[in-house]
Amino acid sequence: MRIFGNKATVMPLAVAAALSLGMPQASAQGLFDMLFGGGVRHNPQGEFPPPPKPKPNKVPGGGGSKISSPSYYTYKADRLVRVDFAALTSSPAPAAATEPEKPQDAAFVPSVTGNAFHEAIAGLGDYELYAEPYIAKALIAYYSANPDFIWVTDTAPNSRAEDAVRVLGEAASYGLTPADYTVDVPAASSPASANERLKELVRFEMALSARVLRYAHDAQSGRVEPNRMTGYYDFPAKPLDMEGVLKTLAHTQEVRTYLESRHPQNPEYQALRVELEALQASEENEIVVDPKLLLKPGESSPELPKLLTLIARNLDDEMGGDYGDVLARLGKSELYDPELVPVIKAVQKRAGMKGDGVIGPRTVASLAGTSKADKVTKVKVALEELHWLPSDLGSPRVFINQPAFTASYIDNGEEKLKTRVVVGKVTNQTAFFYDQIEQVDFHPYWGVPQSIIVNEMLPRLRNDPGYLDRAGYEVTDSSGRRVPSSAVNWGAYGANIPYSVRQQPSEANALGELKILFPNKHAIYMHDTPQKSFFERDMRALSHGCVRLQDPRGMAAAVLGTSVDYVAEKLKHGHSTEKVTRTIPVYVAYFTAWPDLAGKVEYFDDVYDRDTRLMQALDATEAVRSPAS
Repeated sequence: MRIFGNKATVMPLAVAAALSLGMPQASAQGLFDMLFGGGVRHNPQGEFPPPPKPKPNKVPGGGGSKISSPSYYTYKADRLVRVDFAALTSSPAPAAATEPEKPQDAAFVPSVTGNAFHEAIAGLGDYELYAEPYIAKALIAYYSANPDFIWVTDTAPNSRAEDAVRVLGEAASYGLTPADYTVDVPAASSPASANERLKELVRFEMALSARVLRYAHDAQSGRVEPNRMTGYYDFPAKPLDMEGVLKTLAHTQEVRTYLESRHPQNPEYQALRVELEALQASEENEIVVDPKLLLKPGESSPELPKLLTLIARNLDDEMGGDYGDVLARLGKSELYDPELVPVIKAVQKRAGMKGDGVIGPRTVASLAGTSKADKVTKVKVALEELHWLPSDLGSPRVFINQPAFTASYIDNGEEKLKTRVVVGKVTNQTAFFYDQIEQVDFHPYWGVPQSIIVNEMLPRLRNDPGYLDRAGYEVTDSSGRRVPSSAVNWGAYGANIPYSVRQQPSEANALGELKILFPNKHAIYMHDTPQKSFFERDMRALSHGCVRLQDPRGMAAAVLGTSVDYVAEKLKHGHSTEKVTRTIPVYVAYFTAWPDLAGKVEYFDDVYDRDTRLMQALDATEAVRSPAS
């Protein structure tokens, strides 16, 4: 796995709309590093953690084992710990600027408030401040090496503190929860004694540093650790040098610029922020229909009259002439009468869907749209998920959005190709991760995954061991030698089969005429398919997990930087492989709210119910943080 460069462009929300319209990004991370120094440790060649070993499950009733799919976990957020200030309160007074003493930072030069800080830390003895363990550790390490105020000058919070508090207070504009970063700010003047005032200020100092570090972490990496949620999520860590953040903030007056630069800086993130702001200022839909409604002819639902009202309100002359009378008579009916079926079919076909007459989530969405509450949730989820990806998504890139069932090739801010895709079934979900495209295989072999061999082929092989030979598959043993399928005693094996199976190139090959590889532990790639009819369906979660392309030749030409004619010529010459020589990140992504390149946010069904699980993880994080002082 390669982690692509983290280019950043900082700008206020007021100009975010311009970003969402495709304004070219400035390559600014180097500028930030020059201005602000540390804070982020880049790891451009980071690797994913090793894949978990498959878990064999016994099949009830005897007859071998089964390889299970990844599972979802009950999310456990980091527990807060009380910050132990003992190391600070027992430290000696700061030495002269020319004679720094350990454990102080060798570069530390105490300011005029240095002695005041040393006097003030005595007031931390009984202070109960709770923070994440890594933040608590960073606080003590930083202030042990740099015993001075960041946020206080003389006897009051300084302008640096004012800027930080304002940024924390605007957290909601990023889809964050402001309460997670709340700090009580001391009044400008206090009738308390000098000692009490110092105690008040040093506690404010520590609280603000703790919450600023939490904010910086959340802005860079998100509030939730995605890999703890499910085995379907696979993201490298984004290390953050907590002490470096505080050191940077102690030496700059550009606090707002620095903190805002920790957020993703791509146009998609800015467009989602603009959408969130617009949604929060808008009114709720007048008619709200259950987005998960499923209604077949002959069934009843109180949601049906709402849909019929929306249909009647938007009738054109043609539909009004055909169905106006039916809607007038049955518009209040909760029973899905057979007379209403042609109405629903006509509405579905007009929306570009298959007119099957079954009222489901896509029919509801086409008529009622998505409710404001659902849109807000989807946008907040998308903002959280974007923290898991590189700040600069890269160009060129391939972006697969599973809920939209689409894959796009984007170069220089233009969508050069967009094609329909088929993704994994709910029982064989496509993972959410990113990688780099490496090669295109023409007339490929299909190496059958062990899960398919065990779960789907093995039951048949026990009764018909030769069927792989007849169906055009090759079987090889652990030494790579070909053996006839009929010669293997398949009944002797469960989840651990010491044979590999691959399908030879042919018109019947499951991968069709080509595949596009980005090697990953999930064995997911893009490929052609002989099952072309699947692309005509609205709901295309139908595969074993890989991504099937409606236009595989177009995508292969795009990533190879060549033409469709070139790809067609390559296909005339049998099996071959061609390396992709450019750096092209590929995002196998999952966003139920996503902006197009013009900044218009589109909404999609939560096919795998992952938004719900992410909201549960965010709730678990809030529950841990809420008692924090």
